[in-house]
Amino acid sequence: MPKKIRVGVIFGGRSAEHEVSIVSAASVIGALDRKKYEVLPIGITAEGRWLSSEKALELLKQRADVEHLPEHILVPDPRKQGLVELKDSSAQLSPQRIDVAFPVLHGTFGEDGTIQGLFELADIPYVGSGVLGSAVGMDKVIQKQLLRQMKIPVAPDVWFLMHEFASDSKRIISTIEKKLRYPCFVKPANLGSSVGISKAHNRRELTEAIRLAGNYDLKILVERSVEDAREIECSVLGNDQPIASVPGEIVPSNEFYDYDAKYVDGKSTAVIPAPLPKAVVKKIQKYSIESFRALDCAGMARVDFLVPRKSNAVFLSEVNTIPGFTSISMYPKLWQASGLSYADLLDQLVQLAIERHASRADLKTKYQPKSDWFKS
Repeated sequence: MPKKIRVGVIFGGRSAEHEVSIVSAASVIGALDRKKYEVLPIGITAEGRWLSSEKALELLKQRADVEHLPEHILVPDPRKQGLVELKDSSAQLSPQRIDVAFPVLHGTFGEDGTIQGLFELADIPYVGSGVLGSAVGMDKVIQKQLLRQMKIPVAPDVWFLMHEFASDSKRIISTIEKKLRYPCFVKPANLGSSVGISKAHNRRELTEAIRLAGNYDLKILVERSVEDAREIECSVLGNDQPIASVPGEIVPSNEFYDYDAKYVDGKSTAVIPAPLPKAVVKKIQKYSIESFRALDCAGMARVDFLVPRKSNAVFLSEVNTIPGFTSISMYPKLWQASGLSYADLLDQLVQLAIERHASRADLKTKYQPKSDWFKS
C-alpha cells in the first residue's frame, strides 16, 4: 500500500480575512481523500500563535483561549521539513513531518509571499504561487502596472500612500476627481474579501472611504467605477501550462460584491457558466492565463473581471492567488462546472505542488569559485 502524503493545511492567521480562512480550511480538510492523505490541521490564531492538532479548527472557530496548549512552529531548516514544538522556550528536535503544505491563508501574512518564503527556506512543497507571484498578486497597485505592460485592460486608477494623504489630502482628492470622476472604488492595496473597500459617489464619501481603507493598509488604490458592469470570475489551474475554467457570473445582493454580500447575508447568487458571447468567454480565458503567467503565479488563481452590459468590453479587476475554498466559493465551483470535482481539484493542486518542488530540486544553490578568495 503506498505511503500516504502528509498534507499540512494551514489556516487562520494575522489577517482581516481570518474568519474566511477558517471556513475555507474546513472545506479543504473535509474534502481531502483520507485514503491518499494524512491531514495535519495547522491553525494560526489572530495573534500569530501556531496550533497543530485535530482540534485546531474548532479552537479557532470558537476563539478559545489556547495559551496553555503546546505551540508548534515551522522552522526554516530544510533538515527538519516539519513542525517543532516549543517547550520552555526551546524547540524540541522531533518534528512533525509535512510532505506538502496547503496554505488556506487569505490576506496578509499568508497570501502575500511571507509564509511562502518560510516554505522555501524549510524546503517543503506547497500549494499555490511562490514568493514573487504571491506578493505581486497581493499588491493591487503593482499587479495593475504589470497587467498594463501585458496590454490587458484594467480600469483607470490613482494610488497613493496614507502619509501623503495626511499631509496633502486636498491635492490627492483633486487628482482623483480630475482623473477618475465619481463614482469610484477605494481599496486597501494589500487585502482581499472586499475588506476595507467602499464605493464613493461624492467628495465626502471619498474622504470617508480613504480613511476606512487606511485602517488596513498604508497604500491606497482608487479605481474608476466600471458602471453597469457584470462581475465575472474565471479559475486558473496549473504551473507551466495553466488552463482556464468556464467563467461564472456573480450577482451581488448589494450595490457591489462587498464582504456582507460575499459571506454574511447569503443573498448573492452565482450563474455558472456565465451567459456571455463565445468571443467574450474566449477573451476572458485568454486574459486569465496571460495574467497568471505575467504575475508568475503557480498552482491556482481566480481572476476577476468587469464586463459592461452594453459594450461587452472586458476589464480585469484583480488576480487572487489563494482564492476562497468555502462551499460557496467560485474557484472550486467553476472547476466543478468545467468537469473537475472538488476532491479531484485538491488532488491536482497537491500534485502540482510536488511537481513544482521537484522541478526546482536540481537547481544549484552552491558555486565553487576558482580559489577560496573569501578566506583571505
